[in-house]
Amino acid sequence: MSIQRLRTEPRLSEIVIHNGTVYLAGQLDENHSDGIEAQTKATLDSIDAFLAEAGTDKTRILSITIFLKNIDDRDGMNKVWDAWVPAGHSPARACVEAKLYSADVLVEMTVIAALP
Repeated sequence: MSIQRLRTEPRLSEIVIHNGTVYLAGQLDENHSDGIEAQTKATLDSIDAFLAEAGTDKTRILSITIFLKNIDDRDGMNKVWDAWVPAGHSPARACVEAKLYSADVLVEMTVIAALP
Protein backbone atom coordinates (compact mmCIF):
# COMPACT_ATOMS: atom_id res chain seq x y z
CA MET A 1 0.00 0.00 0.00
CA SER A 2 1.29 3.40 -0.94
CA ILE A 3 1.77 6.31 1.41
CA GLN A 4 1.06 9.77 0.05
CA ARG A 5 2.67 12.75 1.79
CA LEU A 6 1.51 16.30 1.06
CA ARG A 7 3.08 19.58 2.13
CA THR A 8 6.23 17.77 3.13
CA GLU A 9 8.98 19.66 4.94
CA PRO A 10 12.27 18.32 6.32
CA ARG A 11 10.72 17.74 9.76
CA LEU A 12 7.13 16.68 8.94
CA SER A 13 4.40 16.23 6.38
CA GLU A 14 1.28 18.28 7.03
CA ILE A 15 -0.91 15.58 5.44
CA VAL A 16 -0.28 11.84 5.20
CA ILE A 17 -2.70 9.53 3.40
CA HIS A 18 -2.52 5.75 3.80
CA ASN A 19 -5.02 2.95 3.35
CA GLY A 20 -8.03 5.27 3.09
CA THR A 21 -7.06 7.28 6.16
CA VAL A 22 -5.88 10.90 6.36
CA TYR A 23 -3.56 12.06 9.13
CA LEU A 24 -3.02 15.77 9.75
CA ALA A 25 -0.03 17.13 11.62
CA GLY A 26 -0.73 19.51 14.48
CA GLN A 27 -2.80 22.43 13.21
CA LEU A 28 -2.78 25.85 14.83
CA ASP A 29 -3.43 29.52 14.24
CA GLU A 30 -0.53 31.27 12.54
CA ASN A 31 -1.50 34.53 14.32
CA HIS A 32 -0.45 33.80 17.88
CA SER A 33 -1.74 37.13 19.20
CA ASP A 34 -5.41 36.04 19.02
CA GLY A 35 -7.42 34.78 22.01
CA ILE A 36 -8.63 31.20 22.43
CA GLU A 37 -11.83 31.56 20.38
CA ALA A 38 -10.07 33.18 17.41
CA GLN A 39 -7.17 30.70 17.58
CA THR A 40 -9.65 27.81 17.72
CA LYS A 41 -11.56 29.13 14.69
CA ALA A 42 -8.35 29.60 12.69
CA THR A 43 -7.21 26.10 13.67
CA LEU A 44 -10.52 24.58 12.57
CA ASP A 45 -10.40 26.58 9.31
CA SER A 46 -6.95 25.11 8.68
CA ILE A 47 -8.27 21.61 9.36
CA ASP A 48 -11.11 22.19 6.88
CA ALA A 49 -8.64 23.34 4.20
CA PHE A 50 -6.21 20.47 4.73
CA LEU A 51 -8.99 17.87 4.75
CA ALA A 52 -10.32 19.30 1.48
CA GLU A 53 -6.84 19.13 -0.03
CA ALA A 54 -6.67 15.47 1.01
CA GLY A 55 -10.09 14.78 -0.57
CA THR A 56 -12.27 14.54 2.53
CA ASP A 57 -14.05 16.77 5.04
CA LYS A 58 -14.92 17.21 8.72
CA THR A 59 -17.89 14.82 8.54
CA ARG A 60 -15.32 12.03 8.06
CA ILE A 61 -13.10 12.85 11.07
CA LEU A 62 -12.55 9.71 13.10
CA SER A 63 -10.48 11.14 15.93
CA ILE A 64 -9.11 14.47 17.04
CA THR A 65 -6.70 15.35 19.83
CA ILE A 66 -6.88 18.90 21.17
CA PHE A 67 -3.94 20.36 23.07
CA LEU A 68 -4.68 23.46 25.15
CA LYS A 69 -2.01 25.62 26.74
CA ASN A 70 -4.42 26.19 29.61
CA ILE A 71 -7.25 23.73 30.28
CA ASP A 72 -9.25 26.66 31.66
CA ASP A 73 -9.63 27.76 27.99
CA ARG A 74 -11.75 24.66 27.36
CA ASP A 75 -15.08 26.55 27.51
CA GLY A 76 -13.97 29.14 24.94
CA MET A 77 -12.56 26.44 22.67
CA ASN A 78 -15.72 24.32 23.03
CA LYS A 79 -17.93 27.29 22.11
CA VAL A 80 -16.23 27.46 18.70
CA TRP A 81 -15.89 23.67 18.41
CA ASP A 82 -19.60 23.06 19.06
CA ALA A 83 -20.56 25.47 16.25
CA TRP A 84 -18.08 23.78 13.86
CA VAL A 85 -18.87 20.08 14.34
CA PRO A 86 -21.73 18.94 12.08
CA ALA A 87 -24.64 17.38 13.99
CA GLY A 88 -24.33 13.62 14.07
CA HIS A 89 -20.64 13.66 13.08
CA SER A 90 -18.86 14.17 16.41
CA PRO A 91 -15.52 12.34 16.29
CA ALA A 92 -13.74 10.51 19.06
CA ARG A 93 -11.95 13.28 20.93
CA ALA A 94 -9.38 13.92 23.62
CA CYS A 95 -8.65 17.35 25.10
CA VAL A 96 -5.55 17.80 27.23
CA GLU A 97 -3.49 20.58 28.72
CA ALA A 98 0.00 20.67 27.23
CA LYS A 99 3.06 22.85 27.07
CA LEU A 100 3.00 23.98 23.43
CA TYR A 101 5.98 25.01 21.33
CA SER A 102 5.40 28.75 21.80
CA ALA A 103 3.98 30.61 24.79
CA ASP A 104 1.59 32.47 22.44
CA VAL A 105 0.02 29.28 20.99
CA LEU A 106 -3.17 28.51 22.93
CA VAL A 107 -4.50 25.50 20.99
CA GLU A 108 -3.20 22.84 18.61
CA MET A 109 -5.11 19.92 17.09
CA THR A 110 -4.15 16.66 15.37
CA VAL A 111 -6.67 14.85 13.19
CA ILE A 112 -7.32 11.39 11.77
CA ALA A 113 -10.03 11.20 9.09
CA ALA A 114 -11.39 8.72 6.57
CA LEU A 115 -11.47 9.24 2.84
CA PRO A 116 -14.90 8.94 1.17
